[in-house]
Amino acid sequence: MFKRIFIVMILGFMALAGQSEVFAEAKYSIKTMTPEVEKALESRKGRFEQISSLKAQGVIGENMMGYVEVLDKSNSEAMALVDAENADRKVIYQTIAQQNGLTGEMGTIEKVFGQVQRDKAKSGEMVQQENGDWIKK
Repeated sequence: MFKRIFIVMILGFMALAGQSEVFAEAKYSIKTMTPEVEKALESRKGRFEQISSLKAQGVIGENMMGYVEVLDKSNSEAMALVDAENADRKVIYQTIAQQNGLTGEMGTIEKVFGQVQRDKAKSGEMVQQENGDWIKK
């Protein structure tokens, strides 16, 4: 129940922020919590502290497409963590697209979530701007 509320809240925030016509009425959500989404959400929760720490250190940042990106390519631990995080995010984005008949809108979904993640970034964290440049928030 909490997971569904969390996802609906995110989508509602995106609609209120006017980020995309796709979400204009906040009617798109994960309609059926699949085992894959449950697993992705649980995995993300388990690595949240590590991701937060790497963001605070400037090792990773939120890119413009809704994924985290390693900025220090020599950090192999960060690379593995980011790969896992991004795989889970993709499961969530794809499920939203499939369950709402938006399979042709993956790029839009990713960009909207990217904007939400960049907006949520804390001061001092790295975020990628729409033009591709990375800045410290």
